[in-house]
Amino acid sequence: MMKKKKDMAAAEQAPKGAAGRARAAAREESRRLKAEAEASRLAALMAREAELREAGYQAVAGLDEAGRGPLAGPVVAGAVILRPGSAFAGLNDSKKVTLANRLRLEAEIKAGAAAWAVGLASPEEIDRLNILAMERALQALSLKLAPDYLLLDALRLPSDLPQEGIIKGDAKVACIAAASILAKTCRDRIMAELDEAYPGYGFARHKGYPTAAHRQAVLELGPSPVHRQSFLSFYEREKQQLQLF
Repeated sequence: MMKKKKDMAAAEQAPKGAAGRARAAAREESRRLKAEAEASRLAALMAREAELREAGYQAVAGLDEAGRGPLAGPVVAGAVILRPGSAFAGLNDSKKVTLANRLRLEAEIKAGAAAWAVGLASPEEIDRLNILAMERALQALSLKLAPDYLLLDALRLPSDLPQEGIIKGDAKVACIAAASILAKTCRDRIMAELDEAYPGYGFARHKGYPTAAHRQAVLELGPSPVHRQSFLSFYEREKQQLQLF
């Protein structure tokens, strides 16, 4: 009788054991496929820089900016020269990366890049002179390591250096993606500080972008010193309408 019970228990456990092994194998296969896909994505991300190094360029700099469209706060640009073969897990356009991974990547890029820098243009400068942040980032980078080729996200700079403006470059080229990470993390910190200095606008939440809540706060409180006056046409229209009544 005892032997029969043991045989029955073993028979019941066998399928469960087989099913468990199958699930574990499936999970392992899924991890393997994800790792291969990530390795392939990173290889593609680094391909343009590798081509330029093969062509003789030694210091390829990627540049990108954060904060072009907001109503308030600075534009911040990042500039990064990566070491050959640098592969940062999860590196991508900063808008596609979670906050935790952006902060991790920021630390890894600063520690592992051949050179990096950020540049800012204040709201007053944006109003008067358009956007200077990227030029300043390039100038700061050049003090550390002079680039010999520039890769930018869609833009071109008034520079004699050879350069390419690549559409959606922050998702296609490693050094541009790295620059986008540094620009966004730096700007987000600045906007959190401005939120404390100018409460009521919600800068820490929307980072100065023209959300409905931000526009309403401007209408109720008026512009702060860190708002871009040339971006506030809706506020001027509202004031004019109120003056009619």
